Amino acid sequence: MTSQWAAKLASHDLVLDALPADVERSIRQRNTWLRNLRASSQGFEFVLVDVSRWNPGQHVRVAFDGGDAALRRDVMDATREITDSCNLTLDFGPNTAAGQFRTWSSTDAEYAGEIRVSFEHDGYFSLVGTDSVNPEISGGPIGGGPGQCSLNLGGFTINRPNNWRGVVRHEFLHALSFHHAHQNLRGPCEQEFRWEDDEGYQRTEDARGAFVNDSEGRRPGIYTYLSGFPNFWDKTKVDFNLRTEDHPDVVVGPFDPHSVMLYRFPPLFYKNVPSACAPQGDGESLSEGDKRGLQLLYPGVVSQIETLQSRRETVLAAVDRAQSTESQGFESSASVARLARATASTMRNVLQMR
Repeated sequence: MTSQWAAKLASHDLVLDALPADVERSIRQRNTWLRNLRASSQGFEFVLVDVSRWNPGQHVRVAFDGGDAALRRDVMDATREITDSCNLTLDFGPNTAAGQFRTWSSTDAEYAGEIRVSFEHDGYFSLVGTDSVNPEISGGPIGGGPGQCSLNLGGFTINRPNNWRGVVRHEFLHALSFHHAHQNLRGPCEQEFRWEDDEGYQRTEDARGAFVNDSEGRRPGIYTYLSGFPNFWDKTKVDFNLRTEDHPDVVVGPFDPHSVMLYRFPPLFYKNVPSACAPQGDGESLSEGDKRGLQLLYPGVVSQIETLQSRRETVLAAVDRAQSTESQGFESSASVARLARATASTMRNVLQMR
């Protein structure tokens, strides 16, 4: 379907990143469990889930499934702005200068890369941080297992968007533990967004299935607009990806309108134009806030690294303790137990990575 989907895309289309429903369900379930943790911890000045951070100084391996050497090199080059800003290396292969990039396959039983890039699924998305190596975060071909895609750049082999460098940086920042800027608790987007249709709106689609203004000029709201081409989201997916994130392990700094993690939504998304939620950056380059967030996550100063590693160990101890407590409010205690064990196991494994 990706080739048909990509061929229909126009330069003005808004393609949002979203994981499959079953993967999102695993993440919601795991995050609800994390809310029950009682360990206190100091947070980062960014929208971050503390358990999903890689280690400062780590070489995070990136592997490709599909794409030629030129495309792989372009993706690698686009990430250099990220790694130039922090103490972490994205390792794309043994000899990238000669076109030798690391690869992965759906049949892999061992991890060829912590981040596994695919171009074959619809849309753009990435698991957040170390969820990329958590096998319980899973749904079919996408998830944290060694033979699953963890980051997708759908259609890049056919039709790259005009802002493709920004898309690459956005998704790789997710892979390094960043969340969306519009979900910042201190930001204005929750109140600025037009969630519902204009009164009296008649559902109107173009030839591709995208919702547009009706014959009277009334506009679809966000829920209707995103239910059509090219995103095809239901309300649950909209809420998960656009509503303000409310998580005790997420501490946010000031809302950053220049961040590459802030989408450039069409005007119909906003109650007011110009909107306080509208981006002021170019959609491709990292903002100073993005760079500061990277430096806070992956510092180069020994004392700061030691502090972060000590904090990680404290959080891991809290996760281990919480595994033995009774789970409440879940669809299945067995699935929660698996997610809890996998979260602890993933954190221990990442602590050993270099």
